[in-house]
Amino acid sequence: MDVETVREHCLSKKGTTESFPFDEDSLVIKVMGKMFILMSLETADKIALKCNPEYAVELRETFNAVEPAYHFNKTYWNQVFFNRDADDKLILRLIDHSYDEVVKKFPKKLRTEYESLP
Repeated sequence: MDVETVREHCLSKKGTTESFPFDEDSLVIKVMGKMFILMSLETADKIALKCNPEYAVELRETFNAVEPAYHFNKTYWNQVFFNRDADDKLILRLIDHSYDEVVKKFPKKLRTEYESLP
């Protein structure tokens, strides 16, 4: 897996945008203004993803590539390393899961706006 593949996959989803709110190295991708992924362009070896709390623990216990995310709420965020035991298919599924976790928690007004997008 590489950063550009992750970026393209994320930006192909409805309502997504990219920005650098923290520094020029940390790419953040949001859906309707809510962050669902962070990745370093400098190291390009891992991504931080939102996750269901129970699933987050299960993933950490199953894969060496999945750890609690540095500088994030460890209950909801994992970091996934590209060059360990998580294959590309799993990483893409976890990106989709992160996106879905954020979308399902939208308040009504934001959900209506999201649903009206093409």
